[in-house]
Amino acid sequence: MTRALVFPGQGSQFVGMGHALAQAQPAARLVFEEVDDALSQHLSKIMWEGSEEELRLTENTQPALMAVSMAVIRTLEAGGANVADIASHVAGHSLGEYSALAAAGAFSVADAARLLKRRGEAMQRAVPVGEGAMAAILGLSFDDVISVAEAATQEDIVVAANDNADGQVVISGHKVAVERAIDIAKEKGAKRGVLLPVSAPFHCPLMQPAADEMKAALTEVEILRPCVPVIANVLAVPVSEPDGIANLLVKQVTGIVRWRESVGCMASLGIDQVVEVGAGKVLTGLIRRIDRSLSFANIQEPSDIDAFAATL
Repeated sequence: MTRALVFPGQGSQFVGMGHALAQAQPAARLVFEEVDDALSQHLSKIMWEGSEEELRLTENTQPALMAVSMAVIRTLEAGGANVADIASHVAGHSLGEYSALAAAGAFSVADAARLLKRRGEAMQRAVPVGEGAMAAILGLSFDDVISVAEAATQEDIVVAANDNADGQVVISGHKVAVERAIDIAKEKGAKRGVLLPVSAPFHCPLMQPAADEMKAALTEVEILRPCVPVIANVLAVPVSEPDGIANLLVKQVTGIVRWRESVGCMASLGIDQVVEVGAGKVLTGLIRRIDRSLSFANIQEPSDIDAFAATL
């Protein structure tokens, strides 16, 4: 079996995620301690005892989701299952790309945590609260949504931000333009247009200040060649060169998350099982919509890890 590991992005978080794993597995517990130390913050307490609002803050959500994913990876490794032995490729949705790179050894866990904390803060600073928005457009093709965004753009900006699956595309930009795009999409036959509960308009040109900051941040960390290629968000093709990885992570801040195409790339590479590593099952649901010929697994709880390990 040829397998890819995929790592979730913002929206998959929930209070309590990773707690049972930390209690059950010393290797997982060490990951959460490492992240807390790297950030000089008791992030694990926010994850396990905090409010949904506090966890949903971008600067907390991003390193928290990475921590859960890496706790799963370290637990697998403690049982003798290394990423290079169980997968041919890795990929992640938006911030999940950092988790994928950490899992493949391109980043240390501490560097990934610090980068994601800085990424979250930079994204929040890029656009004043209330000026930006994101919305899911359901029932239109990616090309149709691009046309809708072009029609809705006037003095303001709105673009396609996430090509998640057939009939599910997220747009991002100035709030007034996003709302205008929702109305146009409905006129063109969209089933729904739903504003998302996010604090900033990710993956659009308004994020350029954050991209500039991440360009500087990425020069401050060592990026190693990953043990398996990562399928990059902005290209939907496998990459392995450290310099290329850094450049693509910068472009990712303002660029489209090409998730539908990334899953198509997996299928073209002969991958027949996709395993979602970490909190939630959002990516599993999207992949099921994109290509039902793939088999799926999701591992986040101790019992999930035991069941998955038994199949190796």
